[in-house]
Amino acid sequence: MLRSKIAGIGMYVPERVFTNQDMMQFMDTTDEWIQERTGIKERRFAHRTNETTTTLGVEAAKIAIERAGITPADIDFIVFATLSPDYYFPGCGVLLQRAMKMKDVGALDVRNQCSGFVYAMSVADQFIKSGMYQNILVVGAEKHSFGLDFSTRGRSVSVIFGDGAGAVVLQPTQKENQGILSTHLHSEGTNAEILAMYNPGTHANHWVKEHKLANFNDGEMGDMFMSHAMIDDAQNFPFMDGPSVFKTAVEKFPQVILEALTANNLTTTDLNMLIPHQANLRIAQFVQKKLKLNDNQVFNNIQKYGNTTAASIPIALCEAWQEGKIKEGDLVCLAAFGSGFTWASALLRW
Repeated sequence: MLRSKIAGIGMYVPERVFTNQDMMQFMDTTDEWIQERTGIKERRFAHRTNETTTTLGVEAAKIAIERAGITPADIDFIVFATLSPDYYFPGCGVLLQRAMKMKDVGALDVRNQCSGFVYAMSVADQFIKSGMYQNILVVGAEKHSFGLDFSTRGRSVSVIFGDGAGAVVLQPTQKENQGILSTHLHSEGTNAEILAMYNPGTHANHWVKEHKLANFNDGEMGDMFMSHAMIDDAQNFPFMDGPSVFKTAVEKFPQVILEALTANNLTTTDLNMLIPHQANLRIAQFVQKKLKLNDNQVFNNIQKYGNTTAASIPIALCEAWQEGKIKEGDLVCLAAFGSGFTWASALLRW
């Protein structure tokens, strides 16, 4: 049976470390306040002009490709997941293809935010299993720092996020008990706007105004793609109803993990490693307790990097593997929940 295996994995985080104490320069917060709510101690921020989402992805991709024992010329398809692309359009996939001087292969961009990498893996997995491609580069990369509100007004969102990238090369394998066993994708858009970045957009803010999710003024604010009024009222920054997101996440995370295990006639006792999307350490701890997993079965690194959304799973997966916590033959589950809402899991045999 043809399956997709991770042939190479890489990660890259910017050099600049911003501790919770550093964040206190910009906003009224404390290390205790941040750690109590998120578990985060520090995060990485990219250089304002010299680094982009694409360049972060390129650095991670270089390592993954080298570890796969191939060259950029061998890549025959790219799937790039991000919520912070370099441009409104085109997407980062083609920019990475150009930067790495690859042949004119297909490049697909995935906009599923925190679930983006698992969605991207699932798409790539189907192409591998169909026999269409042999070396697919899957990238998750984010440069959040360029679009965050570094003031007391925006602290509930801005203290959470960091920059970084992770990448894998997927290849076909017929080796028994190896590769991606299954992927599971879900969405439910009823509450899409409680975790969203509204502007710039083509919606004219009708839904947001109707449901009173933000303090929009009449006239210019609601009628333009981008305006001074939007900027003055901080409507060009992400919005998150944290308690509502937390409540839904702790419900969907365990469900989608158990779905993957059940689909393969396995249980939590069979699981060697869970790599949850690094959304919030408190969410991960809740899920671990609910599934009765021990500390050796769950890997978290949000303490060091913050939430890097689409990049968080490949970064954590790479770091866990580099530290020897994932070995050949191990059963690994990747799981994510985020804006949309979307949630997803992938179960694989390393």
